[in-house]
Amino acid sequence: MSEIADSVNDNVMAGENDAALESRIFRAMIATVVLAAIASETLMPWRVTAGLMLGGVLSLLNYHWLRTSIAVVLSSGTTGTHPRFGISRYIIRYLVIAVVVFAAYTLQLVSLAATIVGLCSFVPALFVEAFRQFYLAIINREETY
Repeated sequence: MSEIADSVNDNVMAGENDAALESRIFRAMIATVVLAAIASETLMPWRVTAGLMLGGVLSLLNYHWLRTSIAVVLSSGTTGTHPRFGISRYIIRYLVIAVVVFAAYTLQLVSLAATIVGLCSFVPALFVEAFRQFYLAIINREETY
């Protein structure tokens, strides 16, 4: 009874790096947008499909901008320099997204609700990654009897 089981093998999670995680999340976001657009194309009006695709593309662009912005901030923190754009880069990112969505909605090219759903493609991608991690935690555990 004094033994403690090591439920996760150390080398399973040690080889994991942040670039692989970010790549998997980005690919899951792409897959989510593509699947939603394909399903919407057959079942919904064209404005809904266009909204899902516009929201999905903006979500992917936003994720890329966020990754690069965070990388600049973190790299400048180690060198002791200040980033050139600072907080304005974050505000401009959301301003660009808002202007594009507003213009597309005003021109009646997209459904606003579908665009917002497309912008949320990050959420299913995180669920895919969470299920993957949960699956690996169960599969790679050591059996103790």
